[in-house]
Amino acid sequence: MQEVKCFLGSHVRADKKAAFMKGKKWRFKAKQPCKKGYKLVELPYMEIIVYIPILFFSIVLHEFAHGLAAYRLGDDTAYLSGRLTLNPIAHIDIMGTLVVPAFCYLFGMPLFGWAKPVPVNPLRLDSPKRDMGKVAAAGPAVNLVLALVLVLIMKIVILTAATASAGVEQALVFLQYGVLINVLLAVFNLMPIPPLDGGNIVTSLLPVNASIRYQAVFGRYGMYIVLALILTGAVKYILLPPVYLILNALNKFLML
Repeated sequence: MQEVKCFLGSHVRADKKAAFMKGKKWRFKAKQPCKKGYKLVELPYMEIIVYIPILFFSIVLHEFAHGLAAYRLGDDTAYLSGRLTLNPIAHIDIMGTLVVPAFCYLFGMPLFGWAKPVPVNPLRLDSPKRDMGKVAAAGPAVNLVLALVLVLIMKIVILTAATASAGVEQALVFLQYGVLINVLLAVFNLMPIPPLDGGNIVTSLLPVNASIRYQAVFGRYGMYIVLALILTGAVKYILLPPVYLILNALNKFLML
């Protein structure tokens, strides 16, 4: 698992931690930078059991953030529809939650997906055009915040663990997957193609006439473009540069 060693690689500087690392086959000890030629994630069959629940929870939290942002900005459509909940059943989308992750796994692509979009009525928002951008940004923002929180937890575990036990190592791998998944989800959803969040953010920032033309083109064909990027594998060339940039920044924080 070369990519696991390069992502969030860390040498802990304290003497106690140096002894903790010494002689152990430690997943976070490699200091080499991530290279573009590496696959982002490569999962053994057993570890997919850990990866999928993290992916699912992160997607659900993403959609919950959309609903909560809309609710606070004046639209209670998600609440009235029973979607302002962390209950995963309410957010399952056959294509995004089941089919796409399975396809990505089978063909060795980075695992990602999406949940059923939370219903939002722009006319009920205080400032429809501006607030739709805020609602769209809430999902990726929550994923990035969650990734940062998980890195903080990783740092605490590394600094407080006395030995590199199997339990500690598995906990760190679990947290590591959580960071990776949430960064992937944030970057994927920020692609400026409707119906992804990035497309709605761009629409909210453009002048009215330009946003109408933008939606007229990408609103009609956006989903087909996204699926084509996924099916051809071209999506990785869009996702990997910003993903590596964010992961390297988190890596530097972990190494402090």
